[in-house]
Amino acid sequence: MLVMTNTKDHPTALPARVRTVVVGAGYAGLSAALSLHDDGIDTVILEGSDRVGGRVCSERRRDGVVVDHGGQWVGPTQKYLLALAERFDCPTFPTYNTGEHIERWPDGAQRRYTGAGPDDGPGMAEYLAAADRIDELARTVDLDDPTATPDIEKWDSETVHSYFERTVANEDARRRLALAVEGVWSIEPRDLSLFHLLFYVASAGGFDQLMETEGCAQERRFRDGAQSTALAVADHLGDRVHLDTAVRHVEQTPDRVRIETTRGTVLADSVVMALPPSATQRVTFTPPVPVSRTRWVERSPMGDVAKVHAVFDTPFWRADGLSGQATIYGDRHVGVVFDNSPEDAGTGVLVCFVYGDRQRSWSALAESDRRAAIVDTLVELFGERAASPIDYTEKIWPQDPWVRGGYAASPTPGTWFAHGRNGWRAPADRIHWAGSETASIWNGYIDGAISSGARAAEEIRKRLSR
Repeated sequence: MLVMTNTKDHPTALPARVRTVVVGAGYAGLSAALSLHDDGIDTVILEGSDRVGGRVCSERRRDGVVVDHGGQWVGPTQKYLLALAERFDCPTFPTYNTGEHIERWPDGAQRRYTGAGPDDGPGMAEYLAAADRIDELARTVDLDDPTATPDIEKWDSETVHSYFERTVANEDARRRLALAVEGVWSIEPRDLSLFHLLFYVASAGGFDQLMETEGCAQERRFRDGAQSTALAVADHLGDRVHLDTAVRHVEQTPDRVRIETTRGTVLADSVVMALPPSATQRVTFTPPVPVSRTRWVERSPMGDVAKVHAVFDTPFWRADGLSGQATIYGDRHVGVVFDNSPEDAGTGVLVCFVYGDRQRSWSALAESDRRAAIVDTLVELFGERAASPIDYTEKIWPQDPWVRGGYAASPTPGTWFAHGRNGWRAPADRIHWAGSETASIWNGYIDGAISSGARAAEEIRKRLSR
């Protein structure tokens, strides 16, 4: 069982001085470093963990199957990720989307359907109407300067929960919307501001882009796992990538930046902080960064999510005319299931997502009880053949010491309005901010992480050309 790393037996010594230091070797940091390296700007990446990829983590299991514990999909409008994968020859294949999907309700009723949902399903018409209203409001968001959006104060002062309660009369439609929120943000509607929901929808190009498969965010997967492109970039950068090198302190002076790490100190002209907010809080700054940036980081918690893979000899559900996709409403711990089988279907893999309140109660169980809860749900959905997986693996992201949650950090209600203008991604002199949370397009996704790194690199290029 191998988590994909590129740890070296004998780490290269840190350089005493470089032009730019990038902190964090997720896709944002790798993108920034690659862009600067392409331009001949001397750059190193400092990463605290023993691998690259950040919130994207692929693992080759004992039977050779690669599972993605973190971000895994790419859609047709995610041009940055697609271009990077093409540059480094990391092939993709279509997500299995053939056959009928399943939805299961609290009373035990199960429906099979194709498309976005059963036409006659409870609350379906009202759900679609609510999605249309969300799209209409999202089109008014200013993606380049979100705080310039005319209704930001009103929208950032309301939770998504209260908005749904106020505007959606049908309880079943609200159940559908709540699961949609859990599935995309891995938090509950009460924790999300209406403005951040609208900004996020706008950044993806529409509500359906976030929710659907064909032509949308879940359209394709990576043959060798979504971390494969990150590993290829790291190999290209070579000894410029330093793992097991956590940054503890960043000190700015008028003419340089001093970066203190667990392996020594590096001097640089500028630094890109490409960490999620949860990890940024571990770094101290002299002088302190602006208060708005501190508040933004403090008030942007990661979501609560676990991904669980169950592996079978074959994808037996396909023979039953099922896609392997399921949505579960009610008190089951699992919220959503997808077919995550390899391209050749040599084995069958079901991935289960456990979000928000469900994740908190499920992760508190003993390991055997967690597994039983997952397998029991799969049996309810797909029958007795799901009772005996040949392999089973969990990734509980809030327990990851370097990330502390997933998929992305969501600013709490009021944070965009109070601190967004100066706290979101405005440079702090020689410090530049990257990370998926700082992206205008595909915020919260791998594609957004890559574009954020490219933006930070461009800020540095402009600074160097002054």
